[in-house]
Amino acid sequence: EVQLVESGGGLVQAGGSLRLSCATSGFTFDDYAIGWFRQAPGKDREGVSCISSRHTSTWYGDSVKGRFTISSDNAKNTVYLQMNSLKPEDTAVYYCAASNQWSTILCYYGMHYWGKGTLVTVSS
Repeated sequence: EVQLVESGGGLVQAGGSLRLSCATSGFTFDDYAIGWFRQAPGKDREGVSCISSRHTSTWYGDSVKGRFTISSDNAKNTVYLQMNSLKPEDTAVYYCAASNQWSTILCYYGMHYWGKGTLVTVSS
């Protein structure tokens, strides 16, 4: 059974940093693309960042480029999202997702498997 468990969310002041973790299980880690998505209250879900299967390519949404970094740890089957220079508009529930296929289109429309999310709140 594919499982994705997010952690690391919390309350941070604008300009601060957080690192989100997505612990995965139930599949061969290197075979899957992993993505981070977010949804703010009253807004549509948005792709934040993705890492391809084999973890050789990355993708970032325009709103987070230069501030967020996605990375993977094959030994821990975990994907991280380092978020720096946080802004109040980054406030959202952040979800980790996974797919056994890779295309940057998935970073816009979503992936097959989803975690339950972790809340990030950035105060001004």
